[in-house]
Amino acid sequence: MNDTSVVTLARHVVEEERKHPDATGAFSDILYDIALAAKIISRQVTKAGLVDILGRTGTTNVHGESVQKLDLFADEVIYKAMDHTGRLCCMASEERPDVVPIPERFPRGNYVLLYDPLDGSSNIDVNVSIGTIFSVHRKISKGRDGCLEDCLQPGSRQVAAGYVVYGSSTMLVYTSGAGVHGFTLDPGIGEFLLSHPNIQIPQNPSRTYSVNESYYERWQLGQQRLTNQFKVDGELSARYIGSLVADVHRTILKGGIFMYPADTRNSQGKLRLLYEAAPLAMICGEAGGAAIDGRGDILDLMPTELHQRTPLYIGSRDLVDKAGEFLSDSS
Repeated sequence: MNDTSVVTLARHVVEEERKHPDATGAFSDILYDIALAAKIISRQVTKAGLVDILGRTGTTNVHGESVQKLDLFADEVIYKAMDHTGRLCCMASEERPDVVPIPERFPRGNYVLLYDPLDGSSNIDVNVSIGTIFSVHRKISKGRDGCLEDCLQPGSRQVAAGYVVYGSSTMLVYTSGAGVHGFTLDPGIGEFLLSHPNIQIPQNPSRTYSVNESYYERWQLGQQRLTNQFKVDGELSARYIGSLVADVHRTILKGGIFMYPADTRNSQGKLRLLYEAAPLAMICGEAGGAAIDGRGDILDLMPTELHQRTPLYIGSRDLVDKAGEFLSDSS
């Protein structure tokens, strides 16, 4: 058994804290709470076909999308895991229209949690990997409670970001600005164990490009030329799962580029800046990659609304740079 098999998430975080004598432990506790929520969600995902958790609720969310039962379950689990701890001043969820306040009876903290409780939920019924994405910011407003100002911060100000993949195994990946680390859940002991320390995007010939090419006719000319060039070069394989967390996770581990362009029907893009693009961009950047919206760094974008959308190009830095060049050359 190698050393990484006995490094739990708790042990890893404690060891990281020791490098920062001024750390209060609040962020570490936030990460523990997220990990607990992930374990509960993972448990439900693995038995989704055996309980009444599959299918739609019959309602739509703030984006006009059909809400899956497991969406609501995941959203509530994360909220209940975080609302009482005294570490957050407010939250915001992709499933909720407004800033989520901390209940009056609980203390407030100095951090904000933004999260997509269950990304890729349209794949639930067909057993494709899905995930949770989260982002942590420091409170910047005055007063006791958090507010919209605390949520609308650029990705460059994130204290930490991470995601959880619920697939053949459950894996939590996070960064707090000092490398990217992956932990795989051992269901036998109920612990996340360090399985992927110091993740770096590899630079090798087995890289892939990932994009939904069924939208080709709706893309701008630069995007069409970029995709055509990837095919002509012959250095990249095409892989597309259709679940953002799973596609980005593969891209970070294997190298390549994931693209979700704007098109004639979604001129502002479709992915959510705060809940999806910004946290994934932070993780990818810390792993040696890059992320842009087609014009500039995702982490530099200043959000103006909670559910702002954006195009996303994320992965190996050379391929992201190449995408930027093609997209700037033609409209």
